[in-house]
Amino acid sequence: QVQLVESGGGLVQAGDSLTLSCVVSGLSFSNYGMAWFRQAPGKEREQVAAITTNGAHTSYPDSVKGRFTISRDNDKNTVYLRMDSLKAEDTAVYYCAAKGKISIRYEFWGQGTPVTVSS
Repeated sequence: QVQLVESGGGLVQAGDSLTLSCVVSGLSFSNYGMAWFRQAPGKEREQVAAITTNGAHTSYPDSVKGRFTISRDNDKNTVYLRMDSLKAEDTAVYYCAAKGKISIRYEFWGQGTPVTVSS
C-alpha cells in the first residue's frame, strides 16, 4: 500500500529552525509532485510548500515564503521541509501529500507530525 510517513516535528522556540521529513513508499515517487500542508486548530488546511516531480520548481504562499524550503531526494523517496525563523503562528500539524501529474488534487496523505512553536 501507499504510505507517507512524516517525522521531525516537535516543540521549538520562536526563531528556531526545524526540518521535517516524509518518506514515501508504495508508489513511483519520482512521478509524483509533493507538497506540505499544515492545519492549526480552528483553521482550514493550508498548503505551505510544493515541489515538482524532479524538484525543478517550488512554490510557497506568502505566509511562509522566505522562511520555508521544500526539497526532495528521489533516490531516497523522501521530501523535506526546512522551516527557519519559526513563529508561534506556524504551530500546526504538518502533513505531506503526493499528486500524480494528471491529478488535480493531492491523492495520498501522511498522518501528520505536530509542530509547536513557543513564544
